Formats: sequence, structure tokens, C-alpha cells
Amino acid sequence: MSGKTLVLKLGTSVLTLGANKLNRAHMVEIVGRCAQAVAAGRRIILVSSGAIAAGREHLNFPTLPPVLSSKQLLAAVGQSRLIQIWEQLFAIYGLNIGQMLLTRADLEDRERFLNARDMLNALLDNGIIPIVNENDAVAVSEIKVGDNDNLSALVAVLARADLLVLLTDIEGLYSADPRHDPQAELIPRIENIDESLRLLAGGPGSGLGIGGMVTKVQAAEMATRAGIGVIIASGTQGSVLGDILQGQEKGTYFVPRRTPMEQRKVWIFGAPPAGSLSVDAGAAKALSKGKSSLLPAGITAVIGTFARGEVVRILDPEGRDLAHGVPRYNSDALDLIRGRRSDEIGAVLGYEYGPVAVHRDDLIMLDG
Repeated sequence: MSGKTLVLKLGTSVLTLGANKLNRAHMVEIVGRCAQAVAAGRRIILVSSGAIAAGREHLNFPTLPPVLSSKQLLAAVGQSRLIQIWEQLFAIYGLNIGQMLLTRADLEDRERFLNARDMLNALLDNGIIPIVNENDAVAVSEIKVGDNDNLSALVAVLARADLLVLLTDIEGLYSADPRHDPQAELIPRIENIDESLRLLAGGPGSGLGIGGMVTKVQAAEMATRAGIGVIIASGTQGSVLGDILQGQEKGTYFVPRRTPMEQRKVWIFGAPPAGSLSVDAGAAKALSKGKSSLLPAGITAVIGTFARGEVVRILDPEGRDLAHGVPRYNSDALDLIRGRRSDEIGAVLGYEYGPVAVHRDDLIMLDG
């Protein structure tokens, strides 16, 4: 679990300790632990929530209409306030910070993904603590990652981190929701994320859900596939973070894969899907065997609007997420050639980019 680069995700509940404003004393404690880690040679990245809470506090808790623009207003005011607080606290220890605001558009395009990676590494190489958040003041649903758990996993991939720590208001992943089930037990170590674990966390169709855990398990899956260990732990006590930074296992530890996927395929897994392709049973079986590309003949439905080169989900006949991939054709073209033989593509479209809809090299199986 040791390593040089660590991504630390701090949820709003951790920064406020459940109150309606930021808890400066607790933030000072977090910064002190991070400073100790930096002094010991670690590289630290913070993915910090709290902009809306900071904005609400700075404006003296205004009454605003329950619309998106109100949240964007609070984020616009609070983001600058939040970064000022982090800057002041890290300055106590002689450390500089740099702000990175990201949206999904910065991560789903391969070139912008690489540019963001270069920027992050430049900060780290110069001893600067990156403070990362989603650009909530301008992001709408179409360009949002949507949650800081998955954003932190993407940042960990960008930085090729050794460990991702998701600090929350409970001790880790439990067998049931500990706030409602007294028999719930903490799961200290997870070797593999499978469908049963996704359902436990609250995956699609489960009807379950351990408060806020679904996005944390999604983030853990993304990071562990990239060879990055993940810890979900309580962030309400600084001693827990201190123990983690010293290499101890706390909360729930997700073991990284021994043979992580290559960097390009990590990007495919991490980029938020722009649409979906439903496939028939034959195509699903062929893909699951591990060597086949997805042909137009196996596609039964095209869902959403997406461009050639964007990442899409590939769904089996039951609607389950089977794979993610980068199609050779856009959604309009795929809708025209779905169910057809590959030798008909040119005649139907008037052009062709090859006989496959998604090449095997541009595809990852979710349980592969």
C-alpha cells in the first residue's frame, strides 16, 4: 500500500464534519497530515469538495430558488473562497498549491486528457500541491463527471498514482448500511470488484445501496483496473488519515490489479460514456470470449447521440453494462448499419471506416 503519489478525495461531509459550514480546525489537521507526508517524500493531490458549502457560508446562508443556477452561483463564489482557505492553510507549512478545475470534456477527449495529465505532473514535479475540483460554476449535466469520487479516480489515473484515498463520513464499505442495519460488518479488504459487489453498493436494478457507496465502488473499480490501490475510510478523525499516510490499512482496502490495463484502455474505462450500443446474445458471447471486435450485425439498438471516437457503453441483451469502447462510426451511421453485414457498410453509408463498429483494440470488458 506504500507509494510515492497519493490522491486524497475529501467530501463535503468531511470538510464540514456534518455542519453547514467548513470546519477550519479539521482542515488544518488534514493539511498538517499532508505536510508530514510531503516532508517524507510523498506527492499529494487533493480532490476537494466544499465549494458550494463555502459559497453558502460566505454569502451568509442566503435563501435561493432550488434551480441549477443557484448551485452554480454558490459554486462560483465558493470555489475562490475554498481555494483561498486551502492556500492559507498550506502556507503555514511553506507549501504552495495550484488549482485545477475540470469538466468531463477535459477527460473524454484523448488529447485534452493528455494535456490535463501534463499539467498535473508539472505541478507535482515542482513541489506544488494540486487542488482539483469539478468546474461546477459552468458545468451542466452534459459536461459533468457528476461526482468527486469518480473525478478523483480519473485524477489518480492522470497522475499514475500509487494510492487513492476516499475519505467519507463512515468507516468504509459494509455488508449493509450500518446506519440502518446493526448487523452490518465492515469489509476490510476486497480483492476483486464483481457484479455482486456492485449490487451491494447500489448498482443499477439492485434496489439497494449503502449511502453514497455506489460512486465510491465505481471509482475503486476504475482505479484498481489501472493498478492503483484504493482506500475508503472515515475522514472525520485526522488520526485515520495519519495512519493511512504511514502505510496502514484502514477502512476498506481495494487491491489493485496485478496486470493493470494499458494507459489508453484506462482512458477508455475512465472517460464518461457518451451513449450506448445494445447487442444481441451472439455478439455478447463473442465479446466475452475476449478476442472479437463488435460488428454492425450484432448491434440491436443505438442509444444517445455521439461522435466517432467518443466512448460508449456496450450493453448485453438484458441491458447490463458489458463493455466500454470507442466506435469507428458516429451514432447516426451506426443506426443505419446496425444489424447489417460488414460488406454492406459502404453501400449503406457511401463511405466506410472499416468492417467493425468497435475494434477489439479500442474495447475493454468490464469483467475482463
